[in-house]
Amino acid sequence: MATRSIAAQTAMEATSTQAIESAPTKPGETEDVFGQIDHIYNSIARRAFEIFSRNGQSFGHDVENWFQAESDLLHPVRVEMTDDVGAVNLNAEVPGFEANNLEIKLEPNRITISGKKETKEEGKTGRAVHHEHCANQFLRVIDLPAVVDASKAAAKLKNGILKVHMPKGKAGKTTRVRVTAG
Repeated sequence: MATRSIAAQTAMEATSTQAIESAPTKPGETEDVFGQIDHIYNSIARRAFEIFSRNGQSFGHDVENWFQAESDLLHPVRVEMTDDVGAVNLNAEVPGFEANNLEIKLEPNRITISGKKETKEEGKTGRAVHHEHCANQFLRVIDLPAVVDASKAAAKLKNGILKVHMPKGKAGKTTRVRVTAG
């Protein structure tokens, strides 16, 4: 049994090393994504601890608390991508998000879509004070099937569907794509 776990761990380390070696080497390209992932991880950890505390700090429910925290904070995003003759098109379901809540970073062979919206509610009746804060966010990093020209990409949000049109072309710089409503 120990041999099996050591072999699995060695395989995981080899995979991690390959992923690190194949990652872009330009500073700023990866730091931004890793920073977002780190922020989301810390938010989930804080929420899982809140759930743990709320449930009387009873041990043995770590995984349940973590999954509950993920479902409370992260918004699942379904994505459909097509590789057409002259372009790569992506449709993502982002119901409830506005164009200004979304951010798209496009590299020649990768797209990063993130969104965050927060709601705050406060009420006071007599001596009781009610304060509620809710954040809904997501982060998707998707490898593209072809190299695209990031400078010619366009994104539109209509009825909760984000449509990103990315013409194929030569590799260029990483750019942010502005999302328009309608």
